[in-house]
Amino acid sequence: MVVKNLSKPTSVGSLRTGQNIIINGEPYKIVSLEKSKPGKHGSAKARIVATHIFDNTKKSMVSPVNAKIDVPIIEKRTAQIVYMEENSIQLMDLESYESFFTLNPSDKEIMNKLSPNAEVEYWNVLGRTMIVRVKGPS
Repeated sequence: MVVKNLSKPTSVGSLRTGQNIIINGEPYKIVSLEKSKPGKHGSAKARIVATHIFDNTKKSMVSPVNAKIDVPIIEKRTAQIVYMEENSIQLMDLESYESFFTLNPSDKEIMNKLSPNAEVEYWNVLGRTMIVRVKGPS
């Protein structure tokens, strides 16, 4: 059995807006990032505001720029919709032919484009999946 790394450490000082990070074991996308200069008695700090990838909740944090933070490794794959239920969708990966269920996307625009047999791009983030876009005409 091969164990995949789900994240990699990186310096807080090298982060950019739009990048994904892990806060308290959950994946977040940075929406605001401010860095302050070092003062007489302290190191430079970064103020980060991020939204949760899956449920869009906001979280703020302050960290020294020389500290390490985990960045999730996002596996981007293609699947076909097999079956749609009220709260979940069954997908079949187009490379491995593995079938699995995922929750309906929170984005209404994506949800309106979904139909059985449509091809979608999904992300596997920290062992959880989410549909990010519909490929081609639906």
